Amino acid sequence: MKLFEIIATLEELAPLAYAEDFDNVGLLVGNRNETIQGILVCHDALEAVIDEAISKKCNLVVCFHPILFSGLKKITGKNYVERAVIKAIKNDIAIYAVHTALDNHQLGVNKILSNALGLENTKILIPKENFIKKLVTYTIPENAITLRNALFEAGAGKIGNYEDCSFNSAGTGTYLGNENSNPEIGERFEFVESTEIKIEVTFEKHLESKIVAALFKNHVYEEVAYELYSLTNTHQNIGLGMIGELTEAQSEIDFLQHVKEKMQCGGIRHSAFTHKKIKKVAVLGGSGSFAIKAALQAGADAFITADLKYHQFYEAEGKLLLADIGHFESERYTKNYIVDYLKEKITNFAVVLSEENTNPVQYF
Repeated sequence: MKLFEIIATLEELAPLAYAEDFDNVGLLVGNRNETIQGILVCHDALEAVIDEAISKKCNLVVCFHPILFSGLKKITGKNYVERAVIKAIKNDIAIYAVHTALDNHQLGVNKILSNALGLENTKILIPKENFIKKLVTYTIPENAITLRNALFEAGAGKIGNYEDCSFNSAGTGTYLGNENSNPEIGERFEFVESTEIKIEVTFEKHLESKIVAALFKNHVYEEVAYELYSLTNTHQNIGLGMIGELTEAQSEIDFLQHVKEKMQCGGIRHSAFTHKKIKKVAVLGGSGSFAIKAALQAGADAFITADLKYHQFYEAEGKLLLADIGHFESERYTKNYIVDYLKEKITNFAVVLSEENTNPVQYF
């Protein structure tokens, strides 16, 4: 397969539009037209992982964390990032990162973490803002169903657990065409009043060009009247973190032991016990201190995340059990999920799970 074909498959798993603005996701090294013989999936694309890809005849490395995060002014091999990139380029190995594009997906990192902990009735903890746009257009009744269905096909009209959502209202449209016009109804220089259907649909902002293309392709008017709006509504199925419930409430000690076993933690740093049962649990894989307030507001009994600083443990305010389980540990099953997804989608060559442990934190 060509690399661009695999990229399309990866973007179905983790659309790049879902990623945070600060992130560096997508194709980091390589040519989109390269032919791929094998894929190695890892957590971090370190030099040892590139060596592993070479030995296993994989010329695409799909990583969770981007090895290139900020800009490089020189590539001389002086640090672990530059050494990995040099080795990948020398051996014609492409590198593709998913990171927050998968963090923000409702079936991504935090759903994987929730499933590992046995959480039920899960939902996004911090829904993504400023991600929804709205299209308003007008057409004749005879064209309304065809046009509306084309917009749905392009990705419009999805709201939460529902699809093909729209609002339609009838009204009166007017126009008068000049000498260069070719009106669908009426003649040039004729003032026309006709019944029109107003169609309103919402869509994820990265689909705008596709939605507008479908609008123009399926509209019968010579001049298409339409309006686009950016909405401040949050997107309930895209965002960071997740909150759910344990099947049965547990004591804090039993809960921490449960987390330690399921996530294979070398240790757990936690805030002072609240002496309450743990039932409602918020999670955020990776560095999640910014979500402590959201976990409190959501009524969580415990919040599982990583990279908490000393003073941030105070933010629990005796109302919440904060548990820092380690950055790598909170994301440890992500690469397995990516492998399973790619093996289901791509069956004509090897998709390999990296055997390298790239966790930089060791426990004594």
